[in-house]
Amino acid sequence: MAGRSILVTRPRAQSRPLCDRLRKLGARVVAVPMIAVQPPAPGGRLDRALHDLKRYDWVIVTSANGARACIARAAALGVNLRSTPRPLWAAVGPATATVLRRARIRVAMIPSRYLTEAIAVEMPDVNRRRILLPRTDAASPALVDALRHRGATVEVVTAYRTVIGPRRAGPRIRRLFEAQGVDVVVFTSPSTVRGLVRLLGAARQELERVTIACIGPVTAGAVTEAGLHPGVVAREYTIDGLIKALLEVSDRGKNHLAR
Repeated sequence: MAGRSILVTRPRAQSRPLCDRLRKLGARVVAVPMIAVQPPAPGGRLDRALHDLKRYDWVIVTSANGARACIARAAALGVNLRSTPRPLWAAVGPATATVLRRARIRVAMIPSRYLTEAIAVEMPDVNRRRILLPRTDAASPALVDALRHRGATVEVVTAYRTVIGPRRAGPRIRRLFEAQGVDVVVFTSPSTVRGLVRLLGAARQELERVTIACIGPVTAGAVTEAGLHPGVVAREYTIDGLIKALLEVSDRGKNHLAR
């Protein structure tokens, strides 16, 4: 990836490990967050759920941001998330699980594919079980619907709010594309896709000349819905998997990364 300019669209607090990896591989990296993450207001439904965790059989956390939000609010409230054998905790993938484990929360379940749809299928018997689902306000209802179809009682609470396409990033991102300063755009969630498309506005056609790399099929689906082509899709839905997919495409020399 030497010499290629790669745009990283993750929230600023999460982008550094990916940016560092890409720079070590020789890429010129520009990080411009396409979303911003805002904590929930104190005293809301998340706080009430954390105060009464024993009511739930499972807590399903579908993002690292969701895990951080639960841990931060529990700390502010003085709630010990490790004090009882219930509830059990499930994480959508290894990054989310790592955040929970660093807080000494035991992760009882990670699906074989790091997708919310895999959680719905692979969760052990959830019939008549009470499940807490702390997540972003921008999440799809698909997981909730699937769990309820299996007989679970699901309580959804907003753990954080996702601001898509924060205005402050607009001028910089438009200048970057006008100067043709991007060869590859890396997307790690559907909301980052929507954020960039929104910020580019009428200049969104600039995305047709760059390579679009996606962390997994859900993000790739958002790219397709935007009328664009995902040129690189990781088979393992992690940062390691994304880096590997970029290297494979670069090494093959076929469908090469835009230059």
